[in-house]
Amino acid sequence: MTAYAIAHLQEAAPHAEIAEYMERITGTMAPYGGRFLVHGAQHEVKEGGWPGHVVVIGFPSLGQARAWWDSAAYQEIAPLRSRHIKGDIVLVPGVAEGYDPTAAAQAVRAALPAR
Repeated sequence: MTAYAIAHLQEAAPHAEIAEYMERITGTMAPYGGRFLVHGAQHEVKEGGWPGHVVVIGFPSLGQARAWWDSAAYQEIAPLRSRHIKGDIVLVPGVAEGYDPTAAAQAVRAALPAR
């Protein structure tokens, strides 16, 4: 099942190490089937606040996303970004085709206090 690496990155001053990171990251993703789905796009905030930038990378599976993150190639370049850009990054599995949230809604109802 498809999985995603999602980053919410704060604004940062231009730096040569950030440029190098951006030049090298695609090569670290390729062996794991990763590809950019969102990168450098202007986002539209509908609720709350979301300063900075959004990056979404798709992988064929959560295992491949984890293997990319833990790979020596990615770990070698990660400091080029993390030294200059603060942010939050998560790996999440996608849902199966035809996903229906009804079962999740039933679990929420079951957790409600009895009246």
